[in-house]
Amino acid sequence: MKAPMITKPNRRKFLATSATMPFAGINLAHAAILKDEPVGFFLIGDTHFLADKENPTKLDLRSTSNTSNIVATLNKLGGTAIPTEAGGGKVLSPKGLIHAGDVIDTGDKNGPLSEKMQVTEWNAFSETFGLTGKEGKLKMPVYEVHGNHDSPNGQGMAVKKIIERNKNRAGVNNISPIGVHYSWDWEKVHFINLGIVVGQVATVARKRRYNPLGSLEFLANDLKEKVGDSGRPVVITHHVDMQRYSQPLPVEDKKAMSMEWDPEDVQGFYKAIEGYNIAAVLYGHTHARNVYRWDGTPKRSGKGVPVFNVDNGAHFASKEQAFFYFEVSSNQCLVREYFTKDGWESGAWTPQSWATNHTKAKTV
Repeated sequence: MKAPMITKPNRRKFLATSATMPFAGINLAHAAILKDEPVGFFLIGDTHFLADKENPTKLDLRSTSNTSNIVATLNKLGGTAIPTEAGGGKVLSPKGLIHAGDVIDTGDKNGPLSEKMQVTEWNAFSETFGLTGKEGKLKMPVYEVHGNHDSPNGQGMAVKKIIERNKNRAGVNNISPIGVHYSWDWEKVHFINLGIVVGQVATVARKRRYNPLGSLEFLANDLKEKVGDSGRPVVITHHVDMQRYSQPLPVEDKKAMSMEWDPEDVQGFYKAIEGYNIAAVLYGHTHARNVYRWDGTPKRSGKGVPVFNVDNGAHFASKEQAFFYFEVSSNQCLVREYFTKDGWESGAWTPQSWATNHTKAKTV
C-alpha cells in the first residue's frame, strides 16, 4: 500500500456538505477539545461486498480490491499523527469499528443466483473484517448493523448472521428479544446498534417498507435500563437517514408506506432519546458525508443532537471512499474523516474536523 497522500480532497459533495455544517472547520488543539480520556473508534458504512455474477462463488475483483485495501488502511492508522488542518493529535488505539450497514450488496434481491451471491458476499465480509479482531484481517472488534442491501424485510441471511455474531461479539451486554439489536459500553460511553431503521411506534399499524424488527422498543428499554439518569454519553447507529423523513404528521398511509422510514417512527425515535446525553447519531446509506444537528424536524436549525452520516467505505462502483474516526469523552466529541481517491491504494485526512458538546434532545 502506498503512503498516504496529504492533499486536499476533491470528492463529490465536499463543498456542498461542508458549507452548511453548524460546527464544521473547528481546528482546535487536540488536548484543548477533550477534557478527559476519550474513547477512539472508526465508523464505516456501505462496503457492499459484491460477488461475481458470472461466477457467484467468487468475489467481484473491484469489491475484493476496495474491501481488502480499506482493512489494510484501518489497521495501520492507530498511533499515527493527524495533521494540524484535521485537528492534530494522534489516532488512539481504536476500541473497535462500527459498520453502519449495507455490508453486502445482494441481500435485497431474490432468486437462486442472488442466494449464491449473498453467501459469497457475507463469507467475504466475515473473513475480511472478522468479529472480535482475531478471526479476520481487521485487527479490531466489529459492530455492524444491517442495511437495505443486507435484508430490507428483516428475514434475510445477513440478519440471521448478525444474530449469530451477537452471541460472541466483544463486550455486548444487552441484546433484543429476537437477537438482532444490541448495545455495549466502551469506558463511560454507551453504544446502541439498531439496524436498518428505528421503529415501530405502537399506535400506527400500517406496514413499513423496511422492517424495524422492534428496534424502537429495544432502544427505549435499553436507555432506561443501561443509562437511566446517569448522564452517560450515548452513541446510536442505524442505517437509513432520518432527516428526509422528519415530516409533518399525520401522513397518508399509502405515502408513508412508500418511504424508507415511516415519519411516525422517526418522531418516535426522536422522542425516545429525549432527555438523554446523545453524543452522536450515526448512519450511512446516502453514499455521501453529511454532518449536522437534528432537532426532529426536516430543517437544519443548528440545534439538537449531533448527526454523522458517513460516506461509502468500500463500494465496488467507486474509487472515492471515506470513513470517520471518532474520539468521544464524557461531554465532547471530536470527529475526523479519512478519504481516498484511488480505492484505498492511498489515503489522507480531510483538512477539517468537527468538535461538538453533547446535548439532550428536546421534544418538538
